[in-house]
Amino acid sequence: MTEQPGDEATQGILGPAYRRLSIGIVSSVVFIAFESMAVATAMPTAVPELDGMALYAFAFSAFFTTSLFAMVVSGELCDRRGPLLPLILGTGAFTAGLLLAGAAQSMWPFLAGRAVQGLGGGLVIVALYVVVGRTYPERLRPKIFAGMAAAWVVPSIVGPLVAGVLTDELSWRWVFLGIAPLVLIPVFLALPSAKSVDGPPPGGAPSRVGRKRFALAASVGVGLLQYAGARADLVAIAVAAVALALMVPSVPKLLPPGTIALRRGLPTVVALRGIYAGAFFGTETFLPLLLVSERGMSSTLAGLSLTGGALGWATGSWYQGRTRTVAPRYLLVRAGGLFVAAAICSVSLALVEAVPPVVVMLGWAVGAFGMGIATASMSVLLFQLSPVADHGANSAALQVSDALFTATFVGLAGTIFGTGHAESIAETTVDHWVYLVIIVVMACLALFGAWAAGRVRSPSDAVRASDPGLSVPAASLDEVPGPTPGVGNAADGPRQSKDVDVTGDV
Repeated sequence: MTEQPGDEATQGILGPAYRRLSIGIVSSVVFIAFESMAVATAMPTAVPELDGMALYAFAFSAFFTTSLFAMVVSGELCDRRGPLLPLILGTGAFTAGLLLAGAAQSMWPFLAGRAVQGLGGGLVIVALYVVVGRTYPERLRPKIFAGMAAAWVVPSIVGPLVAGVLTDELSWRWVFLGIAPLVLIPVFLALPSAKSVDGPPPGGAPSRVGRKRFALAASVGVGLLQYAGARADLVAIAVAAVALALMVPSVPKLLPPGTIALRRGLPTVVALRGIYAGAFFGTETFLPLLLVSERGMSSTLAGLSLTGGALGWATGSWYQGRTRTVAPRYLLVRAGGLFVAAAICSVSLALVEAVPPVVVMLGWAVGAFGMGIATASMSVLLFQLSPVADHGANSAALQVSDALFTATFVGLAGTIFGTGHAESIAETTVDHWVYLVIIVVMACLALFGAWAAGRVRSPSDAVRASDPGLSVPAASLDEVPGPTPGVGNAADGPRQSKDVDVTGDV
C-alpha cells in the first residue's frame, strides 16, 4: 500500500505525521547517551582537578539518585497534566546541570550539577515514553522503541573518543559545556507533538497518595546502599541497614501492585525489566576489567566489548520491531533472557587461556541482542497492558525497576568482588573464583527471568492458552491487549484489530 500524507494508518515512524517527533525523540536519546558515555570518560580527569577523589563515586550516584526521584515525579505530572511540562522542566534542568558541572571550581558545586542533571534526565525519559504511548499507534511502537535503542550506537562508539580528545586537548569542562546548547534541539522538534497530546487523560488521573514521599525515601536508600557498597567496614553495615529500612517499605509503593510477587501481566513486565537489567549490567560492569586483568588486553580493546554490546542491543531491538514474526511477545522476552544467560556464562571463558578474548566479546554482543529484543518487547507490552490514565505512572515504574535492579545488582557484584579481592593474597585463582561467583549469580538471575517470562501475558491470555476450546478469535497472545491503551485518546487513532501484528506489519 502506498503511503499517503495524512493517512496515518499506513505511515511509518518517519512518515509525514510522525517524522518530526521521531527525529526529536531519537535525537534526545542520542544526546543523553552521548552525555553518559562522554562524562564517564572525562570523570577521571575532572574529579582530581576538583580535588574530589574521596567523593568520586558520588559523581555518578548523585545523578542516579535524583533521576530515580524525578522519574516518579514525571509520571505523576504526565498523568495529571500531560507530558509537556515535565519535558520542558526536564530539558531545562538537564541543561542547567551541564552548565553548573562544567563551570564548577570545586567538587561540591560539581556534584550539585550532576544532581540537577539527574533530575532533568528522569523527568525527560518518562515524558518521552508517555508521548510515545499517546502519539504512536500500537503497530508503530515497536519501531520507535527500536529507534530509541539504536540512538545509543553512535554515542557508544564516538562518545568516549570525542570526550577523550576534548579532555586531553582542551579541557574536561567542554564535555559538559559543549553538550548544553545541543540538548535544546530535539526538544524543539518534539514540542509540537507533546502539545497535541498534552493534558490529563479522559476521566482524569487516578488518585495516588504519597508517591513522591516514597520516591524520595527509595532514592535516598539507593544512594546510601551505593555508598555502603564502596566501603568494607562496620560503617558500611550500618549504612546498608538504614538504606534497606528506607527501601523495603517504599519501593513496592512505586511499582504496580503484585510486582514483587510476579503477578501476571503488567506487574511481571515491570519486574522483568529490572531483573534483566540487573543481570546484564551486573556482569558488564566487570567485563572490561576481567579482559584487562586476566587476558592482558588494553583498556581501549577491552572497551570494544561495550561497543559490541551497544551494536548487539540495537540489532535486537531492530529485529523485534522490523521482522515479520509469528512469535508472541512473551516468547521474545523469554528468548532474550536465555540469550543473556548464555552470554553471562560465556564470560567465564575469559578465564580460559586457550579461548581467544574475541569469543567472549562476540558472546557478549549476542547477550546484548537478547536485551534488545526483550526490553523493547517489554516496552511494547507496557502500553498494551496500561490504560492511558496510567501511562505516566507505569512508564515511571518501568524506569524505576530498571534503575533499582541495576543499582542493586551492580552493587552486589561490587561487594562480591571487593570482599573476594580483599581476601586475595595475590593468587590469581582466588580472583578467578570471585569472577565465577559473580557470573553464577547473574546467570541465575537471567534464567529466573526467562522462566518467569510466560507471566507477562495478561490473565485472560493465559486462560485462553490453557483452554483452546474457548470461543475467542485466534490471535497471537501478545497481540491481545489488557486494558485498552488510549481509550478516548484521538492520538492513538482507531482501535487496533486483533489480527494486527504489533511488529508493525498488517
